[in-house]
Amino acid sequence: MQILTYPHYTLRYKSKPVTRVDAALRKLVAEMFDLMYEANGVGLAGNQVDLPLRLFVVNMAAEQGQGEELVFINPVLSHPKGNEEGDEGCLSLPGLCGNVVRSKQVHVQAYNLRGEEFSADVDGLSARVIQHENDHLDGVLFTDRMTTAGKLAIRESLEEFELEQKSLRDLGELESDQEIELRLAEWVQKYCQPSE
Repeated sequence: MQILTYPHYTLRYKSKPVTRVDAALRKLVAEMFDLMYEANGVGLAGNQVDLPLRLFVVNMAAEQGQGEELVFINPVLSHPKGNEEGDEGCLSLPGLCGNVVRSKQVHVQAYNLRGEEFSADVDGLSARVIQHENDHLDGVLFTDRMTTAGKLAIRESLEEFELEQKSLRDLGELESDQEIELRLAEWVQKYCQPSE
């Protein structure tokens, strides 16, 4: 497992709701926390590690053994209140930052790894992180939410990421989008019910 970087296909994939949690998925979630800590992050979404599942992990302390490890499965955000602009970065866009307007407060409802439903009203940095990770599940990156001027300022950096990925693909070190899609479909078949 590794953290994918922009513009990897899976980062734009709209994740599917999880209907099954087993020992293998719990192990994957533990690996997600490990990767997040290694990268000094506070949140990591399934898409970022090539899992097309609606789940993300958060620990505001960004350090193993500190803070609280939270797992959000099938999160639903509602009741946004207020707006504030803040600087954001992303483990899938290392070295890039930009200002993004987010709701100051939001209500989150989700399930944990034991299948228990929980909900909370969150604000401040926690609200920003949860909104950022939830966006990932819909294939949305923080750069999509930046102003036009902000996007122009990072355009060159994004193009560098794109060239690097094209180079990997040309060297045969990265699968085609079709191959990735087939692999993602296997995960969906294992952990998600098809939508009716």
